[in-house]
Amino acid sequence: MFIEELDRFIRPGIRVHLSGIGGVSMAPLSEVLLDRGLIISGSDTRETEVVERLRSLGMTVHIGQRAENLGDAQFLIRTAAVHDDNPEILEARRRGIPVFERAQAWGWFMRSYPNAICVAGTHGKTTTTSMLAYILAEAGRDPTVSLGGTLPILTNGHRIGKGDDFVIEACEYFNSFLSFFPTIAVIMNVDADHLDFFHNLDNIKDAFANFASRVPEGGCIVKSFHDPNTEEALSRADLNGKTILSFGLEEGADLRGVNLDESGRITHLEVLFRGEHYTDLDLQVLGRANVIDALAACAVAHYLGVDGKAVHDALLKFSGAGRRFEYRGTVKGALVYDDYGHHPEELKAVMDICRQFSPKRLLVAFQPHTYTRTIALFDDFVEVLKQPDKVFLAEIYAAREENTTGISSADLAARIPGSRFCGSVEDTAEALRAEARPGDLIVTIGAGDITKAAAILTR
Repeated sequence: MFIEELDRFIRPGIRVHLSGIGGVSMAPLSEVLLDRGLIISGSDTRETEVVERLRSLGMTVHIGQRAENLGDAQFLIRTAAVHDDNPEILEARRRGIPVFERAQAWGWFMRSYPNAICVAGTHGKTTTTSMLAYILAEAGRDPTVSLGGTLPILTNGHRIGKGDDFVIEACEYFNSFLSFFPTIAVIMNVDADHLDFFHNLDNIKDAFANFASRVPEGGCIVKSFHDPNTEEALSRADLNGKTILSFGLEEGADLRGVNLDESGRITHLEVLFRGEHYTDLDLQVLGRANVIDALAACAVAHYLGVDGKAVHDALLKFSGAGRRFEYRGTVKGALVYDDYGHHPEELKAVMDICRQFSPKRLLVAFQPHTYTRTIALFDDFVEVLKQPDKVFLAEIYAAREENTTGISSADLAARIPGSRFCGSVEDTAEALRAEARPGDLIVTIGAGDITKAAAILTR
């Protein structure tokens, strides 16, 4: 088992190479390893502020992935985006250097924390993890945090603390979360996604069932009260000896939001735990999805015994994680926001927030993420993208894939009335600039590099 193997390698003085070291989960992992006394080298595809930071800590970071980068590394850890045909992986195999997955290394570390809080779900992981980071820090618990985004209080996407709490996003892609050892497993929702890996939704439910089963007796599963796919997944899991807590707005949820007021730019609600007042929330972040994420964070906080006032004070300060409906500036009198959404349900959540602004017009620039997701969810994307007043489509962001089917964002444009296929991110930005008017709300959406369009518009 990988745990016993990593026991041999995660020791002071051992040399480790991280392929993809600049990634949002790999960078904090490198710092944790450095703190344990290991000697770190790594590689990434480009220069970034994260890479510069890692170098400033004494790590050797190469740009470009080549066999010679391994040097005298004694083991290698790779991100999921680094595949078996990568030259560093091929060289490690040739030399007999053990190769571990990023998730396996995180799984090894979290075993030493009394509270390993793993936040899973198709949507809402980053925001819920971020909210928990705020809450636990406000409560003085000094948590260790790793999330798939950036957060102002962290200045990046991670925090190395000295407390008993370890909070991490638990991604289902490639079954990564099945290398984790949660004592508290949070399941936000279960939906069809990553269909380039999973066969179908039923296969995804099995993965979440296995994830929930990894919680030991005496641990806790925090689940959405209103998601039928989550219920189906948990019906397949081993729940013996585990505390099950639900969250939601509906009557019957263990941790329930009531008296919800979304009429202004601050969302207010009262939070009850099994009918008893726990705290009040005043949220800067708008939209029903953020309310649900906050309730999930509250459920974990209550289970850990965090005082309700600390929860309120923390979430009052929370202004969102990076690229989660993030304000970027203005152009020609129009407001510009940027969001990471790349699934139809996430786009629906963004539209929900936009409606609260009551803009004269809503202009959306969308960049689909991966060919397989675009094909699998094509009709759902078409339906949700009929909602804005105007839609500008950048070409699909390939990420890890090759386009073997010829699918294009132009195919979406052909089905969405009044939409426009722009191609490049730069052309998309210029089309938005030409269209923008005072009173418009512009949102750039996607998990690729569409965020550059927001930067071009507001610079």
